[in-house]
Amino acid sequence: MALSLSVVLLLGIVLIVLIRGKTIKPGPAIVAILFGFFLASSGMAPSINRFFNSLADTINHITF
Repeated sequence: MALSLSVVLLLGIVLIVLIRGKTIKPGPAIVAILFGFFLASSGMAPSINRFFNSLADTINHITF
């Protein structure tokens, strides 16, 4: 829960900055789409959420 809330907050802030800067291009559009999926909890949101959870777990297990 904390991870998905953090992702929603981060993507929301990034989206606001990009909209205010008038730089909506393909990359920022992907950020907007991901923000929409997380926020709306659409049918694809669980798959995206699982991907980000597995990505976070992978990053967490990296040792230097």
